[in-house]
Amino acid sequence: MLAVAGTYQNGSVKLDKEIESESPVRVIITFLDEVEPGEKKRMQLSDFSFAASRKITQDFKGSFSDTLIEERRSE
Repeated sequence: MLAVAGTYQNGSVKLDKEIESESPVRVIITFLDEVEPGEKKRMQLSDFSFAASRKITQDFKGSFSDTLIEERRSE
């Protein structure tokens, strides 16, 4: 068994040191700080407005797909 410290943020775990393995390895993650599991707030149809979305994006001159892909890569 090996213990490695790391940090959890936004659904990802970043280990403080790199571990090399050629096959998948099962892990157990223990949260050392108090964390309350929360329920993700889901968007309701009533939260969305096509008119408001069109107004916000009226001056956007790029590709929404390319912008979204680039945004996801940078995360």
